[in-house]
Amino acid sequence: MDEFSKALQADKREIITIPTIYKMSDFGQLAAEFNLGERDVVLTNEFIYKPFMEEYNIPCQYVFQEKFGLLEPSEEMINIMYDAIPYDSYDRVIAIGGGAIMDLCKLLGCKRPASIHEMYFKREPVIHEKEVIAIPTTCGTGSEVTNISVCIVKDEKDGVLTGGETKLGLVSDDITPNKVVLIPKFISTLPYRPFITSVIDALIHATESFLSPSRKTITSEMYSKRAMEIILEGLRLIAEEGQEARLNYLDEFSTASYLAGIAFLKAGCGTVHAMSFPLGGTYHVPHGESNYALFGKIMEIYNEYNPNGELLRFKELVASITGCEVEKAIDYLNEMLEKVYHLKPIHEYGFKESDIVDFAESVEANQQRLITNSYVQPWTKELSQRVYRECF
Repeated sequence: MDEFSKALQADKREIITIPTIYKMSDFGQLAAEFNLGERDVVLTNEFIYKPFMEEYNIPCQYVFQEKFGLLEPSEEMINIMYDAIPYDSYDRVIAIGGGAIMDLCKLLGCKRPASIHEMYFKREPVIHEKEVIAIPTTCGTGSEVTNISVCIVKDEKDGVLTGGETKLGLVSDDITPNKVVLIPKFISTLPYRPFITSVIDALIHATESFLSPSRKTITSEMYSKRAMEIILEGLRLIAEEGQEARLNYLDEFSTASYLAGIAFLKAGCGTVHAMSFPLGGTYHVPHGESNYALFGKIMEIYNEYNPNGELLRFKELVASITGCEVEKAIDYLNEMLEKVYHLKPIHEYGFKESDIVDFAESVEANQQRLITNSYVQPWTKELSQRVYRECF
């Protein structure tokens, strides 16, 4: 275990930082509450700006993520963003979008580093300097309340570039947004695929936080348990009534997403996220979908190795909401998820057999912050290889 991971596990405080949370009806109310103006930079997408913001004519600096690229943040994308938004051109950052925009805006609120690569490998400090207000338009990442910013970076092994890429999470209390505003209306136009994969992502956040073997606290468990209850009920409704059922549950999904975000702010995520990072980083699989691709298999292995303990409590929760038998809860959950969104084998994303060993080694080398939080301990390279192989 590296020193950073040891420090995370040794910190027994409850919730470290929670931004001030608001719930509002629309962008107009947001603009009035915070007196938005010319020294505010709003990073968003044009497809969000047009239906939800344009009509209010608020004189902010609007910058669309499309200018840098629509994929997840990368070293190149962040440098392009820095060039497009000079540091002295704004006093406050307004993030309106999905997880990528949240991650980018957290960086806009910090002192500009000499090297993004060095900062993500923890060789350059993170210094918060400008206020960040985060407004999520998905219901899954929870990034609006966390101290993590994820980026696709050039992969390293023992300090030497490998020629490949992976995802890393930059963790610092200094990048946690200052304020969060939930506007459920913003989720209403989200297409079903990004909607449901973000919901599944929120479920994974809550589940991994709940199963956290060493970092879970009284308050993180409270948040993760409530998030799981809300999300499982919503997924049950969609599985039984169809995709349109989600439209009557947007407020609940929005709330559950930020609850799950608060939970993993303290308790952390685990094996699912650790193993999905190389998959998403290499083959540009959307974050929620890359997590979903591995979640069911990892839960099956958890159940194989340690079916009791906290996993038993998780299975009891699933059973209480879905009506299934406790001992069959993992299988039932995977079947319910298949009903709401088809699970693809990972080779359909471009994953190759040679990646089984290479990705497992990358996880071991670069994702200790997450692997040390696995429900099954120790989580080995051999177990990672098994997951990749059986998901292939």
